[in-house]
Amino acid sequence: MSFTPKVGIVSCSGEDCFGGGVSRMATLEVLHRLRPTDTVTICLPLFLAGSGGEREFAKSFPTITVDGCAKMCAAKGTAKYSSEPAVRINVSDYMDDPCSKVDGVAKAGEVSVVVRRVASDIASHVDRLRSQWR
Repeated sequence: MSFTPKVGIVSCSGEDCFGGGVSRMATLEVLHRLRPTDTVTICLPLFLAGSGGEREFAKSFPTITVDGCAKMCAAKGTAKYSSEPAVRINVSDYMDDPCSKVDGVAKAGEVSVVVRRVASDIASHVDRLRSQWR
C-alpha cells in the first residue's frame, strides 16, 4: 500500500478585489464537493504569520495557490516562506478584470461560471499531482 498525500490549496484572502472572493469560492468548491478526500486548505494569513504547521505542510507536500489578482500574494508567500507552489492559478486568467468594482448581483451569472471553471481546473491539477505520487 503506497502513501498518496493530500494536496494543499492556498487561496487568496484579499478583499480588495472581486477575484479574491472568486478564488475562495472555487477553493471551497474543490475542498467540499469536487475533491474532499484529496485536499486540505492552507490558511494564507496563518501561513504568512509564521504558522509552523501550515509552512511545513507546504514544504513537504504539493500545493496549489489560487490568487485573485495580479499581485499573486498566495503564490509569492508560499514560495518565500516554504517552497514553490506546484501550480499557480490566477483568477485574472479567467475573467477580464477581477479588480474592477462590480455589482455582485449583476455579475452573479458570470461569477458562477468562472468559479466552476477555476474549481474544475484546480480539481484536474489535484488529480495530476496525486497521480505523480503513486
